[in-house]
Amino acid sequence: MDKKYYPTIGLEVHAELKTLTKMFCVCKNDPDEERPNTNICPVCMAHPGALPVANKQAIENVIKVGLAIGGNIADFSEFDRKNYFYPDIPKGYQISQYKYPIVSGGHLVDFDITRVHLEEDTANNKHPEGKSTSYGAGDLGRYSLVDFNRAGMPLMELVTESTTFQKADEAALGATKFAKEFQLLLWYLGVSEANMEKGEMRVEANISISTDSKKLGTKVEVKNLNSFRSVERAIKYELDRMTELLESGKESEIVQETRGWDENKQKTFSQRKKEGSADYRYFPEPDLPKLKLHEAFDLEKMKKELPELPVAKRSRYKKDFRIKDEDIEVYINDPTLSAWFEKVAKVLKDKDKIKIASNYITTDYIGIKKSEKNAKLPSENNFSELINLVGENKISSRVAKDILATLVTKDESPLKIATEQNLLQSNDTRALKQIAQKIIDANPKVVADYKRGKEQALMSLVGQIMKETKGSVNPVVTKQILIEMLK
Repeated sequence: MDKKYYPTIGLEVHAELKTLTKMFCVCKNDPDEERPNTNICPVCMAHPGALPVANKQAIENVIKVGLAIGGNIADFSEFDRKNYFYPDIPKGYQISQYKYPIVSGGHLVDFDITRVHLEEDTANNKHPEGKSTSYGAGDLGRYSLVDFNRAGMPLMELVTESTTFQKADEAALGATKFAKEFQLLLWYLGVSEANMEKGEMRVEANISISTDSKKLGTKVEVKNLNSFRSVERAIKYELDRMTELLESGKESEIVQETRGWDENKQKTFSQRKKEGSADYRYFPEPDLPKLKLHEAFDLEKMKKELPELPVAKRSRYKKDFRIKDEDIEVYINDPTLSAWFEKVAKVLKDKDKIKIASNYITTDYIGIKKSEKNAKLPSENNFSELINLVGENKISSRVAKDILATLVTKDESPLKIATEQNLLQSNDTRALKQIAQKIIDANPKVVADYKRGKEQALMSLVGQIMKETKGSVNPVVTKQILIEMLK
């Protein structure tokens, strides 16, 4: 490939908001409702004469997002009608926002934000297969149903500016990183569950490629990507497809269109030619009043009340605890674990011991938790006592892991456990030499291997002594004694 291609990505992210009721009516906002067409009313079903009323909590949630990303909160905003005809749109139009969004500007990760606006979600189309119907038209075999429980749920849409990357892989990873960070932001703000598997957060990618970093190629939109893996793979596939067409002299086959992602085939497919804003015939929603947001909300108070956000938390953890970036990400993604870690750090105080504690938490505790269903976080005092025993060389690392496995089901003093089970490291070199001699006598071949220069053989002897003493001896001291004895 002689030419260099510059991939450009723009993202649109939809997230269902956490509110008690839907966007424009008093129906319950319950994404987990399994009974079809249960949470519906004349408003969200678009019965004649039914009038919408805007959900103030949903508007407040969008403002929180805008403040968190450093966006501008509009003084004046309004809702618009977006006209299109699908079976999942009962009114024949969607109440959305066009010219005057609630939020404009802002930044997150590598992307500048264009806007964040509020709209109502559509109903949910269901496509059962292999089932018969009796609608007077014989056995149709396949048919579609519409569940209106989701219709009218408050839906926030964030649109990014287009960002140009150097490589296809960088573009795919950059977009995925943004989506993950945005999901974290929604969790921290408490405005959305943003569960992609349930469709509570959906990502759409606008993708183009060009030989000129300052010029955009033909844009293709890949819709409804419902996992981070799908975001990454769909973008990578589409960029590879476009590159191949350009390399083959088939640039005319790259057309502005909407494409879907086939998870089974791991490829995109054409759905329809891309509509423009004119196709939707936007006009201001006549049944809803205009919004004067600076009067309706105390923006300064809301900004002060924002929780600590992921970016700030990362910075604080790096500065205060000096732990590994990988450890920090574990805590960023698990608020319960991070709150407990901070309590542990407060007890320990010593930065070196805090680092040791973090290593045990992010590796050993998480490993135990995966295999032990009833594992619970021990008290910060008992866990800190365990770390102090390790830091003061009173127990070995092996013993510490074993005691931790006990603490997650039986929260008690690690010193008590170590004392009762004779696990405290012994400084009695006389007794240690006797045990070492016993192991040496029982392993003449291993001893011979060590004397022929195999260093690993020595560690085998150390391991056997550790096993013999249940880890109650210092491995460094044990190794030194063995070296002296085997001279």
